[in-house]
Amino acid sequence: MKTATLLCFAAILSLAAPSPAPAQSLAGGLRIVVPYAPGGASDRAARLVADGLKDKLQTTIVVENRTGAGGRLAMQQLKATPAGQHVLVVGNPALMVVAPVVYKDVGYDARHDFVPVSHITNYDFAVAVGSAVPVREFNHLAAWLRANPEQANFGVPATGSLPHFFALMIADSVGVKPQIIGYRGSAPSITDLMAGTIPVAVDTLDALLPHESGGKIRILAMAGTKRSAMAPKIPTLLESGQDIVATGWNAMFAPASMPKETVQRIGLAIRDVMRDKDVRAKFEAASMEPISATPEETARMLGAYRAQWEPVVKKSGFTQ
Repeated sequence: MKTATLLCFAAILSLAAPSPAPAQSLAGGLRIVVPYAPGGASDRAARLVADGLKDKLQTTIVVENRTGAGGRLAMQQLKATPAGQHVLVVGNPALMVVAPVVYKDVGYDARHDFVPVSHITNYDFAVAVGSAVPVREFNHLAAWLRANPEQANFGVPATGSLPHFFALMIADSVGVKPQIIGYRGSAPSITDLMAGTIPVAVDTLDALLPHESGGKIRILAMAGTKRSAMAPKIPTLLESGQDIVATGWNAMFAPASMPKETVQRIGLAIRDVMRDKDVRAKFEAASMEPISATPEETARMLGAYRAQWEPVVKKSGFTQ
């Protein structure tokens, strides 16, 4: 009888206890701005994140492509976003590290106008040659360039891009004076590489890989700290005796006007999205390495990256 009374009392208490409150939705929705045209790696990453994030934040998420000035136009427009608006921008080394050093008036302060929210992907750079270049290993390329310095023409997807400065590092390590040939994107650079117009190209690994299978180019080395799961047969520059590491990334940034608690909430939600195995599989299928990181971890990554690359960019003397 006593036991029955206790069970009844417990049941009454459970009915009276409040149920857990549902996660609070992010009022007003969220915009994720991609500073580049649809279809690129930044755009694909933004849309994969948005798809997983809408349920986490219980809100509407719109991905908006805002192009112009190599991505700098979007940064210039978003820096003055009012505090009540929920806006993120997909940033990369070109916008957050290189452009502020290269351009005399970039139109935004990368250190103070924006705050890190979440690091979402990493990508590798690589060195490739056309089929007419008589080398099959990076060390052979180094010897060939020293013997034929007039052939030290490096194609890069854009003047002032990270591959531009990566190419300068390679040339300096090899001991040749390079001619950097900037293109309007990876496609025309790789087209000229396949045609033999340029002997060497420096670009992202995922941009070069699809063209290697046909035998029209050879990727000699990639610049990560370890071999890529996408191309495990391609050695690193470190394995070739070159003390060079160059990787890129995509990360979400918020205008500095966004309240810290909102930055933290969105950042942790993105981190959780990037931990999901199905989301990670989608990134890997798109040849992107998924990363999960808090706002604080993203800030540390950015600080270390600036410490590595700002001196390289400044040493080059390249300005616009």
